[in-house]
Amino acid sequence: LIHFLRSRLFLIAIGYCCAGCVLQSTYPSYLSRAHYLAPKTMTSQTTAPTKVALSGAGGNIGYALLPLLASGYVFGEKQPIELRLLEIPHAIKSLAGTRMELLDCAFPCLIDVICTTDPLVAFADANVIILVGGFPRRKGMARKDLIQANTPIFNSMGRAINEVASTNCKVLVVANPANTNCLVALTEATRIPSKNFCALTFLDHQRAKGQIAQRLGVAASRVKNVTIWGNHSETQYPDALTDGYLSKQNDERIPLRSLLLADDFEWATKDFVNIVQNRGKAVMEARGNSSALSAATATADCLKMWLVTGTNAGETVSMAVYNDKGYYGIKKGIVFSFPCACRNGEWFVKEGLELSGRVQHNLELTETELLEEREAAQELVESTRKRRISLASSPPHILSKI
Repeated sequence: LIHFLRSRLFLIAIGYCCAGCVLQSTYPSYLSRAHYLAPKTMTSQTTAPTKVALSGAGGNIGYALLPLLASGYVFGEKQPIELRLLEIPHAIKSLAGTRMELLDCAFPCLIDVICTTDPLVAFADANVIILVGGFPRRKGMARKDLIQANTPIFNSMGRAINEVASTNCKVLVVANPANTNCLVALTEATRIPSKNFCALTFLDHQRAKGQIAQRLGVAASRVKNVTIWGNHSETQYPDALTDGYLSKQNDERIPLRSLLLADDFEWATKDFVNIVQNRGKAVMEARGNSSALSAATATADCLKMWLVTGTNAGETVSMAVYNDKGYYGIKKGIVFSFPCACRNGEWFVKEGLELSGRVQHNLELTETELLEEREAAQELVESTRKRRISLASSPPHILSKI
């Protein structure tokens, strides 16, 4: 399996290196420097465009996400948007079709579309970067195998972000293992504040809200402050009882722990947790593909709440962020999902919640997994770095043979 992964990653790397030649020979009428530009759809703008880069733009999530980005749903109908769509070479032809559809939609705020196989082109002066592209989990792959496959990808993404992105660029990582991919990227992007990075656990947050709403027979919009703690994996801990509440029209807040009693309490601490933890797997088994529509919607809503609207007073959402302060006793230096409030384009972890022994125990379980993932990723990055140094210091006649 490892030999298979290494061969696939080698081919991907070669593909990126040769992308310009491949694309120019295949699409000479469209491409220049391995990318092409959509004609300007807005010629007189007084507001500077928001430059949004999306890796893995040709996949199912990208296809569902792009209309939300281009239509004004995320950044507002008056905010001009420039899209940079990043893909690997074999997916660029399909991406050209997606570009056509974006133009055919005639979104008023979409002013430019760039399709490219070069991260340096996609991320140049980008204000927002969404990392959806990654090596997907195959049947029989352990989570460690997934980390070995994706760490080199996100290491290179981080270096590209560090080299050319806007210094206040915001980065949302969607591709799994999202928390550790995010950590790898932000570690390389030393020019960008770590607070500007986030991994998507908002999808799990929305799944949790949906389950509670169905159980209580209410609209999901009335369910507030459920929390996803930890990793975007089966060790995550969906918590409805610590801070969750049901909102009423008169601004009254009814704690979920007072509504979920008896059998409902048993459900909230067992079945509910299991359902949310394994929801992605259940969707894949049902539709034959991983979550795309819900993942795209969660990505859009997370960006909108984080960067544009903020959260309402007293409300929190789940965001996997870099833990540099040891929140809730969790070890520093990992990307961990906490309850966060958002305002003015920044997130703030809600502190001071009283955690039960059950919740604390589950936090320790997901923390342990994230520490193990970090160690595995660091070992791979370090071995790759030593290899690069070794090649750089090799005599020219040796390098020419490699």
